[in-house]
Amino acid sequence: MDVQRLELLRELAERGSVTAVARATHRTPSAVSQQLKVLEREAGLPLTERSGRGLTLTDAGRALAASATDIAVALERATAVWDTFRNRATGDVSLVTFPTAGQMLLPGVLQDLADHEGLAVHCTDMDPELSDFPTLTSEYDIVLAHSMRGQHTWGGRGLTSVPLMTEPLDVGLPADHRLAGRVSLGASDVVGETWVGVPVGYAFERVLHDIELQTGGRAQVTQRFADIRLIESFIMAGLGIALVPRYTSSGNKPGRMVLKPLRGLDAERQIVALMRPDRAERLAVRTVIDALRARAAQVQAEHAAAAN
Repeated sequence: MDVQRLELLRELAERGSVTAVARATHRTPSAVSQQLKVLEREAGLPLTERSGRGLTLTDAGRALAASATDIAVALERATAVWDTFRNRATGDVSLVTFPTAGQMLLPGVLQDLADHEGLAVHCTDMDPELSDFPTLTSEYDIVLAHSMRGQHTWGGRGLTSVPLMTEPLDVGLPADHRLAGRVSLGASDVVGETWVGVPVGYAFERVLHDIELQTGGRAQVTQRFADIRLIESFIMAGLGIALVPRYTSSGNKPGRMVLKPLRGLDAERQIVALMRPDRAERLAVRTVIDALRARAAQVQAEHAAAAN
């Protein structure tokens, strides 16, 4: 069987439509359909079947698509072995990040990788809902994602997940707030406050739900923003309190904003790098992942030292 045709079957399994596969592989839909028909003849079994106006995989098609993933991983692993012998991590690596992780990690990572001749990292940012992070792995080599503990949506998707760090969420308060002098805050302290929240479906929303469950009260969310800097501007203007990631916030702003730990709740987010398993085998991708892990460890160590 032709490896490229197997890859098209795998893309169909992941993307769900011939049109999406055609767009991703820079082919016409008819060309994709034709190649899939050739693969069916090579396999000697129906691999797809009509479902409405589209195609779905048969059991045989799903099994073969899974094998295509194994083949892609093996090919990339072999290439990585050869690159290791040549001691050269070269090529382009595409990376997409949510904004605060990009701000915290990427400038340092790119500085650390500057001496790797032939390695080019192309970065962009998005701020998707939690459920959308896994789908981005079809378009990018590395996807920086975040979720609350036990909340992630990429389990069972066949993706490689590399933990980078755990970041606490603090409560951001106006500096003149009645709670600003406290060492830490509990759910009962903050449930009745005016909140600046995140869009529904974003990871931090769960902490507000947990506050409500623990207290039986109702958090009053008056505004919702995805941009942490916009949220902080509302805090400093005295328009509410909010959950703020400790490492990627602007920190305590004398006279304007203070951050307080939230006790008695699981208020931490997990930041991970997601990849398709074949792309995770590339030496260039592994080199970028190593740089991300090193930079994340440095950020955590610097904050721990500052706290002491």
